[in-house]
Amino acid sequence: MRISEVIAAKANHETITITPDASVRDLVALLGEHNIGAAVVSSDGTTVSGIVSERDVVRHLVGNDALLGARVSEIMTTQVSTCGPADSLDEVRATMTEGRFRHLPVVDDGHLVGVISIGDVVKSHIDQVEFERDQLDSYVHQT
Repeated sequence: MRISEVIAAKANHETITITPDASVRDLVALLGEHNIGAAVVSSDGTTVSGIVSERDVVRHLVGNDALLGARVSEIMTTQVSTCGPADSLDEVRATMTEGRFRHLPVVDDGHLVGVISIGDVVKSHIDQVEFERDQLDSYVHQT
């Protein structure tokens, strides 16, 4: 299965981004509003400048009561691993597991086209395994 298929199967195709100069308070509101765990940081909505997650907020919040007024650029990850629409689900699963990433931006020809979460990867894998099980079950019971 390819990442493009995983993106196509998602109920919501909207890719949520935030600008680097937005406040962490704005980020928290955005994550809550869209019920997501991370947002791609982008100045123009199509290029990836970074990624910022709820984990980043929590890590930086300890001992820093002023964090909500800080800029997203102060807490975002700038070395961002990405994947492409043609990448296989297995490749992305390995990348996410090895890097301990929960979210990967999907980039096609330098442009952001989506975000894959570990939940998307697991759901797609389960769907694939269930389909194979059903096919085998059907084959076994045909006789």
